[in-house]
Amino acid sequence: MARRNKRLGEYRDKRIFDKTPEPSGAARRPKKRAASAKAAGNRFVVQEHHARRLHWDLRVERDGVLVSWALPRGFPDTPDENRLAVHTEDHPLEYLAFEGDIPAGQYGGGKMTVWDTGTYEAEKFTADKVVLRFDGERVHGRYALFQTRDSDWLIHRMDPPDAGRDPVPEDLVPMAATLSTLPRGDGGWGYEIKWDGVRAIAYGEPGRLRLVSRNLRDITTQYPEVGPLARDLGARHVVLDGELVAFDPDGRPSFQRLQPRMHVKSESEIRRRRQDTPVTYVIFDLLYVDGRSLLGRPYQERRSELEGLDLSGPSWQVPAYQRGEGRAFLAASRERGLEGIVAKRLASTYQPGRRSPDWLKVKNVRRQEMVIGGWVAGQGRREGELGALLIGYYADDDGEPRLRYAGKVGTGFDATALRLLREKLEPLRTDESPFTGRQPQKDAVFVEPKLVCDVEFSEWTGSGTLRHPSYQGLRDDKPATDVVREVG
Repeated sequence: MARRNKRLGEYRDKRIFDKTPEPSGAARRPKKRAASAKAAGNRFVVQEHHARRLHWDLRVERDGVLVSWALPRGFPDTPDENRLAVHTEDHPLEYLAFEGDIPAGQYGGGKMTVWDTGTYEAEKFTADKVVLRFDGERVHGRYALFQTRDSDWLIHRMDPPDAGRDPVPEDLVPMAATLSTLPRGDGGWGYEIKWDGVRAIAYGEPGRLRLVSRNLRDITTQYPEVGPLARDLGARHVVLDGELVAFDPDGRPSFQRLQPRMHVKSESEIRRRRQDTPVTYVIFDLLYVDGRSLLGRPYQERRSELEGLDLSGPSWQVPAYQRGEGRAFLAASRERGLEGIVAKRLASTYQPGRRSPDWLKVKNVRRQEMVIGGWVAGQGRREGELGALLIGYYADDDGEPRLRYAGKVGTGFDATALRLLREKLEPLRTDESPFTGRQPQKDAVFVEPKLVCDVEFSEWTGSGTLRHPSYQGLRDDKPATDVVREVG
């Protein structure tokens, strides 16, 4: 006769065993184990559960069942952080080895795999507190699970961090490339597309992903479609470098197309814009993975480890890079109508916040960031509207950064861009010119130099202004004082 454990009633009530591959817990009484079987009665398993929300299920053998907790963010790495542990129903012992796909619509629907397994020693096991010492391949050492006043449970790591584990680098400012031409000998270089979007560092940990712009602003909520990348990362701790890109109908990255996503704050507008202007996180560097900082490792090694993560999803990708043959790569980018390419020295380390000659940006079109210092009114069809922006860049003047006038840009605007610019510029009006030295025309309206825009142009004139400039869009990820004239 099959022996049924009364503690499994809740487990069985939640499942229809004709529709789920999970064990019912109605197994026959197991044969008596040999006295030498050290695992008897003290086994544990951790299962990675890709349900509606990714989480990890911790199950420990106790009194003939598996006492279970769901860990939405996995195990804490240090004693400094407690993480949520949701106490769930007891599971049958057969669940120690269970892996499979629970059908959608069934309780716990989703793929479940064994993430770790081993044995444990119980130092304390009461109704509201459990202290265990784990001996598994991934989970080892002492942890406490305890119930809080509001009936939630938390899991706490009692041991110090693992020896030799590097701390996660925080507040990383992305490494930048220097405007240049192709390197003379390209055997030691790798080549990537220059993605025309918004730079973002991604901090990934179990169950959570955070996106941070290059001016250290948290932009996670602006791009919710990238959030599910956390599921693809699983239990890994990573720091990634990449670009948030909006593609046009021909598959080309478009900074102008990205504009509506960059300046939206309300949740309802973000949801709407997500549908009509989806964004992809293009990942091109791996800076940290599972306790190891890769900042000091060569670019080619970082790329190899990044590709080994096999990250691919509806809103994220890891495009391949090309070793050598930069001239052909640049020509192919020009044929596709792309902005240009980036050459990266294969042996180069990652240097946060530095514009390094180890990374070179080679452009098919001339383009750079500019600071908006004012505007002039429109004429003709644009009468009553903004006619042209007055732009400049910062240059060193006796040790002080001063804004130099670089001309005006009066093309590249559509109605949406003009409306956004007026909304942003009106509150910044000022009576004094922000420019040092050469000044714009007398009917100019000046503003505090806080806004940064992208401008495409044909060349610099001898007097230091842009020839044939065209407005490409506003940037909100770079301080105005960091905008300098790029020479290359």
